[in-house]
Amino acid sequence: MSATTTGPGAPSPAGGHILDNPALASLTGPHAHFAERRGRVLRYPADVSPWLALPDEPDADDWADLAALAGPGAEVPLPGYRGRLPDGWEVTFHVEGVQFVDDGLAAAPDPEAVRLGPADVPEMLDLVSRTRPGPFLPRTIELGHYLGIRREGALVAMAGERLHPPGWTEISAVCTDPAFRGQGLATRLILAVAHGIRERGETPFLHTGAGNANAIRLYESLGFRLRRRTAFLAARVPERLSDGREAVPVA
Repeated sequence: MSATTTGPGAPSPAGGHILDNPALASLTGPHAHFAERRGRVLRYPADVSPWLALPDEPDADDWADLAALAGPGAEVPLPGYRGRLPDGWEVTFHVEGVQFVDDGLAAAPDPEAVRLGPADVPEMLDLVSRTRPGPFLPRTIELGHYLGIRREGALVAMAGERLHPPGWTEISAVCTDPAFRGQGLATRLILAVAHGIRERGETPFLHTGAGNANAIRLYESLGFRLRRRTAFLAARVPERLSDGREAVPVA
């Protein structure tokens, strides 16, 4: 199903919410220029984001198209997928997650926050490698605006934008150098990024692990509301699909 509604609270055509399949809504909407497509399966380029989008109810052809995109033996992320995997697909990663939406954030610009650009990517990748907020790749910065805080010239905290369903923008890559934690830098950057999103007439949302109690307490204290529980899942493509077709990658 392709999500085409634009209002932040609007349902998708099948009656679900646009945030139920945010990668699909992004890759068929504002991020369509990033989309690599095979049939009804879409994904971001490998150096932009690991997120990919299946239809809401994938059939055998969709799984074959995903296998062709990824290639046999590849590990593919299936964020939010709750259905049964086809025979031969092996779950390699599974973490329960939660999705939060803006429910009264005190969003505001921050005078110390600076806009980060391509020249800052090496520092951003280094900060992410030390703090592990989630996937951030060499071209992830192209997905939206990223803000950082520097101390004595060094990048010590950052946050930015990732998925972009129509009417919504996800806040992601929120991280702080361990030596500078406890100073409220992450809070300030979240609110500053949210301010930019609101200025465009969109609504902020975000994801985190269901077991990340510290992050959940922070988000709730800032004015985020739990919208739904989800899952972060990955699976390995079989060498041969259950219907006998080989998982031959596309050229």
